[in-house]
Amino acid sequence: MQSPITLTVNGEAKALPAPASVADLLASIGLDGRKVAVERNLEIVPRSLWPVTPLESGDELEIVAFIGGG
Repeated sequence: MQSPITLTVNGEAKALPAPASVADLLASIGLDGRKVAVERNLEIVPRSLWPVTPLESGDELEIVAFIGGG
């Protein structure tokens, strides 16, 4: 069994079981993927690539939620 992946998500440390993808991270946090944008190591990750974008220890992610209003 592999060691957990240690990430920084929105400035906070988070550990996930390895292997993990961006989609796995969002599922573990419980976020609706239709309402967020994800940046990994200063690069935007297109939604279509979330399931195949692997996460590695040391990655820094920013997740931004879209909020509607008027």
